[in-house]
Amino acid sequence: MEKYKVIGIGDNVVDKYVHQGLMYPGGNALNFCAYARMCEMEASYLGKFGNDQVAHYIQRVMDELKIEHSHCRNFEGENGYARVTLENGDRVFLGSNKGGIAKEKAWDFTEDDLDYIKQFSVIHTSLNSYIEQDLAILKTSHVPISFDFSVRWNDEYLEQVCRYADISFLSCSHLTESEREREMRKAQTLGSKIVIGTVGENGSYALYKDQWIYQPAVLTETVDTMGAGDSYLTAFLIGMIRSSKDGNIFSGPDEEMLGRIKASMEQGAAFAAKICRINGAFGHGTAIV
Repeated sequence: MEKYKVIGIGDNVVDKYVHQGLMYPGGNALNFCAYARMCEMEASYLGKFGNDQVAHYIQRVMDELKIEHSHCRNFEGENGYARVTLENGDRVFLGSNKGGIAKEKAWDFTEDDLDYIKQFSVIHTSLNSYIEQDLAILKTSHVPISFDFSVRWNDEYLEQVCRYADISFLSCSHLTESEREREMRKAQTLGSKIVIGTVGENGSYALYKDQWIYQPAVLTETVDTMGAGDSYLTAFLIGMIRSSKDGNIFSGPDEEMLGRIKASMEQGAAFAAKICRINGAFGHGTAIV
């Protein structure tokens, strides 16, 4: 049994595919956990749930996938959801309830939470997790923090987050090459040790100690792009952990690190192509409630 394990802390939702009448579990932090299980690594999830049918459904799916979730918060109220449709295989967001109760309730991480978190090789979270003010507390666990900015950031937000995020993921398909390089360099300068910029079907770039690495995308017949970025980053992080000494992502000399980053990018690209061939972020569709 592999000794390493990972934790997603942050958002969970259902994606309601209005054109299908089906909803699928999702959310960046939860997707990370589901994809880690698909990569045969132990995963735990720490998030905020409402007490409606959506919340109960997501929790049932987590149990099926053997995603441990003993430290989750449960509140009275509506769980997070998003409304989605597909156009030529590409996801199109129609709106959401902005995380439901998750946006209203504080994390209030405890010493017990931090002791629990210390057993993991990486924490993954995202801009949709209402967690920015809590990153300093999570940093005291001394577990590397991975953060997904998606396509939404500015200089102030990068400064707020990158001082705590050891690994930053930026979705850069909307940027020119020079803009992408500029933004990735900002994230590095502000504190992130590894910065990944994904550019969809044009592949991905990594920046580590001013060294650039490029990885082409693995092209495939696309059914649904939901989860493409999340699956890439999950396989990348797991590749970094499995190629490390004792589960420490940042172990080893720089030359070795560059090789590990390149190999992990290849694994990320291959896994993302696989996920683009399934409906929803990771399947498990059920009738919309």
